[in-house]
Amino acid sequence: MDRGSLSDTFSDTWVVVPAYREEPVVGHVVAGLRKVFDNVVCVDDGSRDGYAAAAEAAGARVVRHPVNLGQGAALQTGIEFALLDEGMRYVVTFDADGQHRVADAVRMVELLRTGAYDVVLGSRFLGDATGMSRGRRLLLRAAALATRVTAGIAVTDAHNGLRALTREFARRLDIAIPGMAHASEITGAVRRLEARWVEVPVTIDYTDYSRAKGQRSINSVNIAFDVSVHQLFGSRR
Repeated sequence: MDRGSLSDTFSDTWVVVPAYREEPVVGHVVAGLRKVFDNVVCVDDGSRDGYAAAAEAAGARVVRHPVNLGQGAALQTGIEFALLDEGMRYVVTFDADGQHRVADAVRMVELLRTGAYDVVLGSRFLGDATGMSRGRRLLLRAAALATRVTAGIAVTDAHNGLRALTREFARRLDIAIPGMAHASEITGAVRRLEARWVEVPVTIDYTDYSRAKGQRSINSVNIAFDVSVHQLFGSRR
């Protein structure tokens, strides 16, 4: 199947790529996505590098935050942008650091097309997480356990940024926590909205760049803090 027929097949799908200072890799990420998905929106979350220009050069639409608001806020902005397209039926959230695979996103959208699910969540622990640090693995396992307790759904990978959502679920989703706790907020919405969901195996490609960018100890602390905030205040919404 050539690129034209693939993009026609997924013309009803928008891919949302939130990012902060990902200039070195975003062009490659967007180029890979656009082999399949014509509709890619990158949300520049207050970057001061050349991220926006690199994303545009690769063929993405770019929406900019004037200041850094956090990944949750960037996702909400991207989803709201995608909803402006009346022909959009599915939204994929996709990280900008090159860790996700386009083939996994395709498979997840195809699952939504069956009509059996409203949300498809990617799990590196059902798939492949080769190269993940031991500390990161333990933290993410703990976050998944906390999500199972607080959100009441049995996920194995609560902080995987690769997800596929139907338009109806995306329309009803309101990400209020701007930081990393948005992941727990999304899973909480799955239960609150009584969405039909499934978790599927995906591969996370850990590179020197993604490990340096996304797996610093301070990021682990940030995730733990934001999840605690969500547990304390999220249920009050």
